Amino acid sequence: MYSMLIKLELKQMLRSRWMQLVGILFTFVFTAIIVIQQMALPDVEGFTRQTASFLNVLLFLLPLFILTIGSMSIAGDVESGWFLLLKTYPMTRLQYIAGKYIASVLAFLLVIVVAFGVILALGGFLGGVRLPFIFIILTLLCIFIFVSLAIAVGAFAKTRLFALSLSLVFWSVFLLLISYALMAIGTIVAGHILQKLTIIAIHINPVEWLRFGYFIFTDQASVLGPAFYQVTQFYSSPLGYVVYVAVTLLWIVCPLVYTSLLLSSFSERR
Repeated sequence: MYSMLIKLELKQMLRSRWMQLVGILFTFVFTAIIVIQQMALPDVEGFTRQTASFLNVLLFLLPLFILTIGSMSIAGDVESGWFLLLKTYPMTRLQYIAGKYIASVLAFLLVIVVAFGVILALGGFLGGVRLPFIFIILTLLCIFIFVSLAIAVGAFAKTRLFALSLSLVFWSVFLLLISYALMAIGTIVAGHILQKLTIIAIHINPVEWLRFGYFIFTDQASVLGPAFYQVTQFYSSPLGYVVYVAVTLLWIVCPLVYTSLLLSSFSERR
């Protein structure tokens, strides 16, 4: 029953018009970046404009689509009564959550594989395009983290419309509001206080946490400036790597645990 749920959810997501549009959009945007910048810029090492564009597009669009599609998937199960029906089958709540998580991860992985495949194929005609290994790992972590968050949002919302609205709120907070709030606070507080608030914001914002990880693991931490020298030095050490992995795992596990608690209380009320 558990494997059947994964296959069913994966098939439904891949048949979704939303998911198909996501695949087309990702492929088109990344291809446009390659065509424009590969022809206009010289091939140099390090953190290039092309790499920055890939990173910004990835961290801007991918969380949005994962949050909206993933949250509406589980919220639709609760709203339609499908979740309660599944409770009558020999399947535990944890198996249901794991099935939704695995199916959503696989669906978005397929979208990314198609997009990256087109990029590499097209890059062969334009003199070669490199996708750094750390960039690929970052993409995987982005999927793992935001699928987990999407499932938690959907379980909390319980209706598709509320899940969509709540997903947009979370996306706005992670991508826009926290950064704007820091800029506003920076006009009225001392620099060292703003520095500490920024470090906290990096840890509580998964988007900035992934961006920070890219700079650390590609030895490009200098782009953050001298104000963050101590924190970048720590995360560039072996202990820092362990801490980074631990915090990333918390971003994945904690929303799933919260989802289990929400669905447990929902089942008991019914």
